[in-house]
Amino acid sequence: MNENKEPVAPQEKQPKENMELLDWLYSAVTAVVIAILLCSFVIRPIYVVGSSMVPTLEERDLIMVSKLFYQPKYGDIVVLRKDSFIQNNIVKRVIATEGQTVDIDFVEGVVYVDGTALDEPYVNSLTLEAEDFTEPVTVPEGCVFVMGDNRNRSTDSRDSRVGCVDERLLIGKALLRITPLNKFGRVS
Repeated sequence: MNENKEPVAPQEKQPKENMELLDWLYSAVTAVVIAILLCSFVIRPIYVVGSSMVPTLEERDLIMVSKLFYQPKYGDIVVLRKDSFIQNNIVKRVIATEGQTVDIDFVEGVVYVDGTALDEPYVNSLTLEAEDFTEPVTVPEGCVFVMGDNRNRSTDSRDSRVGCVDERLLIGKALLRITPLNKFGRVS
């Protein structure tokens, strides 16, 4: 019997273990890259800051937002960024898009788009606060007119600091509420 002969099995295991480790590393790096790409270009999580969207959304709700193939339309809840006004993300509802005219009757609390009163079951209360809004506004090309659902506690397109929002400033449309878990589901 040859006592100097080393066992073959341990030498074969070493390359196989290295390959398995490299496979795990490759999988982890791939997962991280895919997550970064998804969050950058497809969908991203955003926390709601403030109470302007109560009762629909509340402070610290976590929502998923996407801009992929998105074209704004009435009723969409959008997240936008307007650094000249505030550094935080702003969550509002699209009330009108380019070419539409918005008028508000602050005595009756009714919002009109192109002369038609909006049916707004989602609002917290009637629109009684004018902010800087003094006359009907026609939304410029490539812009949207946004308002919070908590109308009398929202700084939105009625305020000249926000005004009509350029669509390029939209981060995206809110699709899904993640937290709190008891309110998990589609945002509408």
